[in-house]
Amino acid sequence: MKRILPEVLFYFIQGKGVEDMATVYALLIIKGKKAYTDVPAKLKAQVREILYDMEVPELAAE
Repeated sequence: MKRILPEVLFYFIQGKGVEDMATVYALLIIKGKKAYTDVPAKLKAQVREILYDMEVPELAAE
């Protein structure tokens, strides 16, 4: 998991969705604070896409 942190920081430095709730949920999932099952239904597709983009698709399991 520590390998992911620089990628997460780079994601924010690029200005890609600091205010985006899907990004917030994805980061909480990566940090282990939330599970994919906690994501509201209308955000699940976006969160899944972010997790896949960050190369952690295993975290998008129901």
